[in-house]
Formats: sequence, structure tokens, C-alpha cells
Amino acid sequence: MSRATTVGPMAAWVHRRDATRLGPALLGFLLLILLLGGCASRAPAVWSGRDGAAAQTPADLERTPDAVPRIEPLRVGGPNKPYEVRGVRYVPMTEDLPLRERGLASWYGRKFHGRPTSNGETYDMFAMTAAHKTMPLPSYARVRNPANGREIIVRVNDRGPFHEGRVIDLSYTAALKLGVLGGVAPVEVERITFDQIRDGLRPTPNAPTAPFDATGGSATDATDTGGPGFWLQLGAFRDREGALQLQRLLLRETPWLADQLTLQDDGQWVRVRVGPWARRDEADAAAARLADALPLQALVVRVP
Repeated sequence: MSRATTVGPMAAWVHRRDATRLGPALLGFLLLILLLGGCASRAPAVWSGRDGAAAQTPADLERTPDAVPRIEPLRVGGPNKPYEVRGVRYVPMTEDLPLRERGLASWYGRKFHGRPTSNGETYDMFAMTAAHKTMPLPSYARVRNPANGREIIVRVNDRGPFHEGRVIDLSYTAALKLGVLGGVAPVEVERITFDQIRDGLRPTPNAPTAPFDATGGSATDATDTGGPGFWLQLGAFRDREGALQLQRLLLRETPWLADQLTLQDDGQWVRVRVGPWARRDEADAAAARLADALPLQALVVRVP
């Protein structure tokens, strides 16, 4: 594995996951090559566990201000030169052009906290930053969660995420403010151009909105239709398009659930659910299998 195919901590994570299938001895050798050939010598040791939140998080993270857009020079080469990950070649933008996308957002945390980002800065999971595959580094982007109407502005200083369907990887705090810490979620992404910044576009205070609720406002016993039994609820959206995007992801990545996958719309929430099962332990087993396939947190609900 060469430096040319490794882009920041997210790309290194992809390669490490592949390496784990090759045995402990080879894994150790490949990690040594990464450290000697591409990683900064002062970078902290790789977190050996799964990614997630820090053991201790600062208070009032949800009050963290959005990133404030400012004009920062773009350069050809460096973090904006073409690169390759898993055999796929990416060509980053090198000009100040608009970019709008819809897709899935994920987030990364303690596994990369304190490590170098693709543009040489230090990743801070508590800052309002993000990773994108092709936006020029650095950039500023507006990210909106259609499920709850929340909107944030982040500074893009890293590369990733390298998973099909995902368009942006948020810092822990950015994901918290957007209401997507539960797993991947549909979002709308817009790069903020220099002209927009010159025109006085600045982040506005987030208007109070109903937070994303995995239960869709329901208690342990759900009251909407869908048949009696135990269901896995994977999301609840006020915007039907968000539910449809999650449904398409599940159909593509977990086809074994296709026959049990439903959208349940009560006029206020559109719930994405799988089921039903007659027994709780059957639903729990399905939730564990799903967690191995996708970073989604399933909520078990019982319909009487």
C-alpha cells in the first residue's frame, strides 16, 4: 500500500479494515508501513476499538457555534490532487464552484480524534468540521437534515466517506447538532462559494425544531398500524423523502429484510420498520444481524 492511495485518516481506516482479514502478522506489518510511509510521526496511536463518542464530552456541545465561512485560498495539488481509494480514482475540485448533493451522512469520532486530516490540520471531533470526497480543501458547506429541518454550517478539511451512497462525514459535534448521531441519515449538502461569502452569507442561528426521534414520538407500545408483534424501527421522518432514501439503502444493503421492510405513515411521522416477529428474542437477533451490516441503531417496538 503506497502513500498515493492513502488520503487522511478516513482512507487509512478503509485500508485497515481490509487488512484485518489478512491475519494479525500481516496487519501489523501493514500498519508499520503506514506509520513509516505516510502518517505523521507525532500522530497519536490508532484507537484499537470501534469508533464512537469520547469517554468524556464537553458540556453544552449542542450550543457549539457553526463554522463561520471565510475566503481561504484554494491550491492545485496537495490535498486537492487526484487520489485513489479501493481502486476508485477521485478528482477533487480545484476551483470555487457550487456543489449540491443529496445522500447519506455519517460521522467519525474518537478513533480519529487528534490525528491529521487530509489538509494537514488536526481532527477535532468537537469542532464543526466534515470530510468530503471532492470538495476543494478547505471549503465551507451547509448541511440540512430534511427529517427535522435542522441546518448547520461546517468547515470541510478532510477526505471521505468512502462508502456507497454517503456524501459527507461529519464531526461528532456536527452530527449531534444535526440530529444524526443514531447512524447514517439522508441529508442535503451545499458548498458555500466565495461569491456567497462576499455577499454577506453567514450562518444563521438554528431555529428551534422538533428533534429527530427514533421512536417517532411513540412509547414502547406503538399505536400505529402494521400488524401485531415486535418490530425493528430504523428511523422516523417528518419528510417522506428521508424515509424513502433510507428504505432504498436497506433494500440495497440488506436484501434479506426486503419482505419485512415497510413504511408506516400516520400523517405526522413516516416510520421505517422491519417485522413483525412473534417473539422479542427473534427481533433482537435480527437487530444484531442488521448492526453487522449497517451502522444503524434499531429500536425494538411492540405493536399489540
